[in-house]
Order: sequence, then structure tokens, then C-alpha cells
Amino acid sequence: MSAAFSDEAWTLTAGLRAQIDELDFLRELGDGTLDMDDFLFYLRQDSFYLTGYAKALAFVATHAPDPQSAAFWAGAAAEASTGETELHETLLPHGRAEEVREPLQASPTSLGYTSYLVATAATESYAVAAAALLPCFWVYADVSARLAVHAHDVLAADPQHPFAQWVANYDGEDFQHAVAEARRWTDAAAEQVGADERQRMLDAFLIATRYELLFWRTAKLRERWPEH
Repeated sequence: MSAAFSDEAWTLTAGLRAQIDELDFLRELGDGTLDMDDFLFYLRQDSFYLTGYAKALAFVATHAPDPQSAAFWAGAAAEASTGETELHETLLPHGRAEEVREPLQASPTSLGYTSYLVATAATESYAVAAAALLPCFWVYADVSARLAVHAHDVLAADPQHPFAQWVANYDGEDFQHAVAEARRWTDAAAEQVGADERQRMLDAFLIATRYELLFWRTAKLRERWPEH
């Protein structure tokens, strides 16, 4: 019996995920030492990203093969549109939260990642689109589970610390359950496709994981477009 798609995809991206784990941005986020302006840049780009991600999730929901899977993806789209945006509001003092809401220009990586997800969701099969969306769920949960050890100590010293609250949210039971559901529906989709389409699913998962690495890497660099 062949391995579940998600297990195969996770193994395929082990090297990329190791690079993610080594990022200074995430280490400093977990131990509470990250520069607040780096965190603000990340949140502003994340706000842009979530708008595109929600659109991609909604596309997948419309292409889902049954009401149950459609309900999951639609619910995830709603959470990306409202729930995670509301999280940004709670993480920062009022003045800094206002900065996150200001009109922003997407960084090259943010625009590339969201464009890839929306295009994949709109033009590829349901199975391939689901595979492209899975890394955002899973990598966030995996990173947060490891950072939670340090974040627990930070929260003990300062229950309102924004970095530790971020980690606690993505390591929380609700989000971890959503990851398990995303894996389950993606694996179910993979069981219904042939070898060529399964390979396209793996390719999509790989590309999206590369973007996860780039998204966090460019946060600390505060990536900008070249001047015109």
C-alpha cells in the first residue's frame, strides 16, 4: 500500500522545512527578541497574503467533490478573511495595529505566493489546488509547535506579549484540528487521481513550501520592490 499523499509530500519537503526552522526570524519570534518593526512588516505582508489565500480557499470550496469537503474549505476561507485578521488586531498596541491596516504594497514574495495560489485554485484540478494550499496550514502548525516551548516562557513573563500570542494561536487546538482536516481532505483527493495528477499535487505542495520559506525569510529582510 502506497504512503498517504501528505506523508509523501512532507518527506519530499524535509530539506526546505529544515531551512525554515533555522531562520533567525522564527527563532527570535519564539524567544521574544524579534525587532518589532520586523514583526510589523511580517503582519502587514500577512494581511495581504490572507486576502489572496482566502480567495484560493473559496475557489477550492466551489470545486470540492462533496458537501463535507466544500464546507471545510469554505470555513477555512472565512477564517482567513476574518479570524486571522482579527488576530492581528489583538497582537499590537492600538497605534501599531493601525499601521497594519494601512494600505500596503505587497512584497514581491507576497504577490508571487498569492498569485500562484489563486491561479492554481482557479485553473488546476481540485486535488492539485488542495495540495498547493496545504503547506500554509501544516508548516505554520509545525513551526508553532516547536516555538511553543519558548513562547510558553515568554507568556509566563508577559501574558500580552504579541510574539508569544501569535505562536500560541497557531499551536492551539483549533488550528491543529484544521491542519488535520486539511490533510485528510487532500489525502482523500489524492486517492482519486492517477499517477500524473498525483505528481502535479506533489509539485504544487513543493512550490508552496518554497514560498513558505521565502515568505518568512523576506520578513526580516523587509523585502521591497526595486525603485522605478
